[in-house]
Amino acid sequence: MNNGTTTRRLEEILETAYTQREAGHDGADQILAAAEAEHAPGAGRADLEELALAGLVRLDGASVHLTEEGERRARDVVRRHRLAERLFRDVLELGEGVTEQQACELEHILSPEATDSVCTLLGHPPTCPHGKPIPPGGCCGTYQKTLRPLVTGLRSFEVGASGRIVFIAPKFHDRMDRLAALGVIPGSTIRLHQRSPSYVIEVGETTIALDPEIAGEIYVKPVEARSQ
Repeated sequence: MNNGTTTRRLEEILETAYTQREAGHDGADQILAAAEAEHAPGAGRADLEELALAGLVRLDGASVHLTEEGERRARDVVRRHRLAERLFRDVLELGEGVTEQQACELEHILSPEATDSVCTLLGHPPTCPHGKPIPPGGCCGTYQKTLRPLVTGLRSFEVGASGRIVFIAPKFHDRMDRLAALGVIPGSTIRLHQRSPSYVIEVGETTIALDPEIAGEIYVKPVEARSQ
């Protein structure tokens, strides 16, 4: 895995093995087809054999299993990709196509330090824009404050501040539907009025009370309040 182009293709296949497993698939043919259709043109059985020789996957008949080291490598690539998606979509507000293209570039070049800085800047998001989990890093456990997050959970938002909802990560899907019915959706601008005994936010002309658990699932980016 010395050549840069080869390393990138093999990392793409590792990433695909990880994401296919998330979907419940471990078949070699499925993994290779998905990798080739996405960002690893020419992916083939020889690539899987090379990954196996490198100790990153274990081939078991028609199935592919990540080894401990392969799991770590794939997890890191997936983390960088999904954090980059958040960065380009939520902070830079780029479109889907550009976001995906740039995320595919950054996932291969971000250093661990830069990755943790992006994660901290974004407020340690739990999911990507498509709702898939972002594997946490060491920074997510320590919550270092060397950078001021651009995106924060509503529970740590300042009372009286206004913000744009960047994403919502509900534990239960029906919560998203209930919030959407109230106008609490990504892109909405809110104002936080109080934290106790419940979180009270203003969305447009509507004032809504939220319990702390739901408030903790809403992530916002501060914006200047509109003049009355």
